Amino acid sequence: MEPESGLRGPSNPSQLSWVNLSRNLILAYQSFGVVYGDLSTSPLYVYTSTFIGKLQKYQNEEAIFGAFSLIFWTFTLIPLIKYVFILLGADDNGEGGTFALYSLLCRHAKFSLLPNQQAADEELSAYKYGPTAQVTSTSALKRFLEKHKKLRTALLVVVLFGACMVIGDGVLTPAISVLSSVSGLEVYETKLTKGEVLLLACVILVGLFALQHCGTHRVAFMFAPIVIIWLVSIFSIGLYNIIHWNPKIVRAISPLYIIKFFGQTGKDGWISLGGILLSITGTEAMFADLGHFTALSIRIAFAFVIYPCLVVQYMGQAAFLSKNLNSINKSFYDSIPEPVFWPVFVIATLAAIVGSQAVITATFSIVKQCHALGCFPRVKVVHTSKHIYGQIYIPEINWILMVLTLAVTLGFQDTTLIGNAYGLACMTVMYTTTFLMSLVIIFVWQKSVLLAASFLIFFWFIEGVYLSAALMKVPQGGWAPLVLSVIFMLVMYIWHYGTRRKYNFDLHNKVSLKWLMGLGPSLGIVRVPGIGLIYSELATGVPAIFSHFVTNLPAFHKVLVFVCVKSVPVPFVSPEERFLIGRVCPRPYRMYRCIVRYGYKDIQKDDGDFENNLIQSIAEFIQMEAVEPQFSSYESPSLDGRMAVMSTRSFQSSLSIIVTEEDIINIDDSIQSSKSLTLQSLRSAYDDDNPQIRRHQVRFKLPQNPSMDPSVRDELMDLVQAKEAGVAYIMGHSYVKARRTSTFLKKLAIDIGYSFLRKNCRGPAVALNIPHISLIEVGMIYYV
Repeated sequence: MEPESGLRGPSNPSQLSWVNLSRNLILAYQSFGVVYGDLSTSPLYVYTSTFIGKLQKYQNEEAIFGAFSLIFWTFTLIPLIKYVFILLGADDNGEGGTFALYSLLCRHAKFSLLPNQQAADEELSAYKYGPTAQVTSTSALKRFLEKHKKLRTALLVVVLFGACMVIGDGVLTPAISVLSSVSGLEVYETKLTKGEVLLLACVILVGLFALQHCGTHRVAFMFAPIVIIWLVSIFSIGLYNIIHWNPKIVRAISPLYIIKFFGQTGKDGWISLGGILLSITGTEAMFADLGHFTALSIRIAFAFVIYPCLVVQYMGQAAFLSKNLNSINKSFYDSIPEPVFWPVFVIATLAAIVGSQAVITATFSIVKQCHALGCFPRVKVVHTSKHIYGQIYIPEINWILMVLTLAVTLGFQDTTLIGNAYGLACMTVMYTTTFLMSLVIIFVWQKSVLLAASFLIFFWFIEGVYLSAALMKVPQGGWAPLVLSVIFMLVMYIWHYGTRRKYNFDLHNKVSLKWLMGLGPSLGIVRVPGIGLIYSELATGVPAIFSHFVTNLPAFHKVLVFVCVKSVPVPFVSPEERFLIGRVCPRPYRMYRCIVRYGYKDIQKDDGDFENNLIQSIAEFIQMEAVEPQFSSYESPSLDGRMAVMSTRSFQSSLSIIVTEEDIINIDDSIQSSKSLTLQSLRSAYDDDNPQIRRHQVRFKLPQNPSMDPSVRDELMDLVQAKEAGVAYIMGHSYVKARRTSTFLKKLAIDIGYSFLRKNCRGPAVALNIPHISLIEVGMIYYV
């Protein structure tokens, strides 16, 4: 989300609260088009799916009253109480979803399996979220979970399974929503066959996925009015049906009708719960899409609009069915009064398209979070809004979802079968979320284990009943989300496993600093002008790629910077805290370390300022180190020097170097005489082909400051001259293979699965926006 500090402009508190409220009202309006489209289109198919199976012989007024009572209490307990009142309060700095809960847990307990976390990460402002005091009873449980790696792995598997079910929702939601809405043509338009209706549904689905590149912000403003008109329509129709057909339906709010329902239907009533739970599908989007809005805006929209409109609609449909039992198979469209059928049909179709948007958006968010936490291959992430932080579009995932959705629509061709699959996927996600939330209550909120257990048992009992009913329908379409989840989960787990193995290999094959320092400041090789940025996943130590390079080429740049771009378990890292700078060896070696930290919702933008910010950060560090010598203590040669956060916003007031920005007129002026003629011609050709990057050139120079320490001045001069000579990016082009002694499963996972994913995902140089002309790749084989 956009930082809340953006609202602190007005000095008057009343003005501030008005700005805050108006902003939340605008976001609440937008949320109708993004979050609630799916939830609000459920009346299209709930009653039909409930009564179409075993309940066909119980089609009477009492059973319909009982079904409505079940819908009412399910809708009240899960979306309203669990999600709106409890879960939306468990946000991670404004972010929601399965991985947000996992991220919170990883910060408050050592549950993460990637060992690249540092003590400095805990000083991030976004890291300190929630109470810090430990309760003794939770400390024992925390130590127990941290001690057993298998339990931490099991927790990750649970999180991945929940994430995969959300992706499964992204496939099934558009299929059932669009097919349900256009099926109204079969009822009133005899000219259209089932095949023609399917074709129309597929055309609408292709159009929907093609719209995604516009971004959530534009889609929300375009879709929100449609959902609002749809909600007003179903509320009015529901109210009309209650008054016109059966006002006694109001009594069914009493839970006594649920007892009567199960007393009459028994086991058949329990199996029919697979249809009832479709009334709350799309609820997870409220939490998963939280990063696009605010908790208050989602609460306002649900409590004041969504909840009353849907309750009245379900009540009105039940009132109609209680007097028109033969209309159960097409309950929604039959309950619409004849004069308004066609307007409502058009709005229903448009609302169904919008309904699909909620889960597609949530899928993009989940995939981005999975990737940031090392559980998904690198994909292209497009930031679609300049104003609302976190609104993204992922082209590869969008087209994969489209193909799978069309396959499900053409394969099942029936909303009941898709509904069986859809219900199972949604309830599994809710079940997973309840479990993670109970852990958050203990470890993050620092509440008693008894309270967490009460929350878990209460909601698991309700959701367990629904989940068991949904599992009974696995042969009738319920297998689809399970198959999709297994496929996506394999991809995620193999990627995470391979990434972890590769990192551990780097960790155990680090270059000894003692050996490095024994070579002397020249490292036993020729130090050529320029800066070498050596990319590595290691947050400490010198990677094996460095010795591999030096062994084969006896020359290296005068200034070396080991760059580690890593994700930390927070939603976003502010620009002031992004760079962590340190020194790898004593001053004469001119070797530094830069850790660039991103949150799991941060977008790495290609703004071209990375090099300049890096140079400025190192210059700041050099000057600060002279004032605070504790940052350069090298009593033990086996340790790195201490690292410091360098704020990119303090550079304007810095006196260490002067930064000037000028237009480039002649390409020859921008290339120093120290460069070769070949490189000059290459750079000229590259710049001619890419005129858009020839806008400004940033130059650094030292101020005339007699009081500056001579050694500091020399080091800064070396840094500036090295920058003028040019920057090279050195990366490892790694081939990961399993050892010969590895088990068959490990060889299968690494040699086939992980290798396939690495070859077919975006390369690290592309993902990190590294300029191709300055890239040097060093081939390395990792035997893990």
